[in-house]
Amino acid sequence: MKFKDIASMSDADRKKTVTESKAELIKLNGQSATGTTPKSPGRIKQLKKTIARVLTLENQKQSASSSSKEVDVAEKK
Repeated sequence: MKFKDIASMSDADRKKTVTESKAELIKLNGQSATGTTPKSPGRIKQLKKTIARVLTLENQKQSASSSSKEVDVAEKK
């Protein structure tokens, strides 16, 4: 999933995507740990990247909102 696609999603959709991706990743990691080959080994890497992209976007939004609050507090002093 591309970053632009993730950025255009709503917060609820992003949380749902992370939850579903983590569940699928656990399943695929379990398969590889037991020695069976997953149907698509490249999917593990893809899921990890998708989760990282979503969490990065969440952290960027969170830090942007907290930095704007810090500026407001500094201006009031």
